Amino acid sequence: MPNKHTNHLFLLTLAALLISTSGALGRFIDMPTPVIIWWRSALGAIFLFIFCKYKKFNIKIQSKQDLKNVFVSALFLGIHWITYFYALKLSNVALGMLSLFTFPVITAILEPLFTKSKLNPIHIVLGIMVLLGIYILAPDFNFESSYVKGILCGVFSAVFYALRNLILKKQTSKYNGTMLMMYQTFFLSVLLIPVMFIQDTSNITTQFPYVILLALGTTAIGHSLFIGSLKYFSVSTASIIGSVQPIFGIIIAYIFLNEIPTLNTFIGGSLIIATVVIESIRSRKKV
Repeated sequence: MPNKHTNHLFLLTLAALLISTSGALGRFIDMPTPVIIWWRSALGAIFLFIFCKYKKFNIKIQSKQDLKNVFVSALFLGIHWITYFYALKLSNVALGMLSLFTFPVITAILEPLFTKSKLNPIHIVLGIMVLLGIYILAPDFNFESSYVKGILCGVFSAVFYALRNLILKKQTSKYNGTMLMMYQTFFLSVLLIPVMFIQDTSNITTQFPYVILLALGTTAIGHSLFIGSLKYFSVSTASIIGSVQPIFGIIIAYIFLNEIPTLNTFIGGSLIIATVVIESIRSRKKV
């Protein structure tokens, strides 16, 4: 059992690493945000469909209620992605990613409403640690600055990311995580088709390699692994362990975008990593 737990924990951490590449890619790709998300969804759906067929997964959804839940989760995923990418473009990778990571606190508070479980005080304590880390990382507040707008977009994105994960939690017991992600990206690409006619898409020729990386590595593989982890961890546990994403994202941004982290970044990041270690040890005892 401990070896199985370690394997699940490794895959969840790998998911966090792959998803964290969205920070640098979202800021780097030079196209309108809704257009980026359409390409991300459409290509992601194709990659995921091919993989499902290769692995011979059953891709049939069993009931109309399940289909409705997956569709709503796709809608929430789209809102999360779009507002998150706006947060990245309005601020920087560190601030955009870290403002998003209010979602473990939001998840911990909302999860009892979805699962009828009791609110676990440790999740509130760990969530406060994450918030304190974000507070240390955030620059001085000026409500006229793009940084504050980025923070607000990030927190708004966090709400819908938490809701999407909570809705999908029940589906992971019945369906494969890759299959669920395939349907979400498919529904989202259909919903976003109108933006391809009203926004500039001409820059795709130069941005295509980065869009492929976003669709395949970040979306198809990263999010599938994360959804799959919900079968073995509670949403709160997966969310708090996933809080390592901003640290990965900041390192990637430093290497590829030359965004240099400050001392506050290291201090705040250390608090976030501490919550990951604590929750990893705590969740191990539950398995």
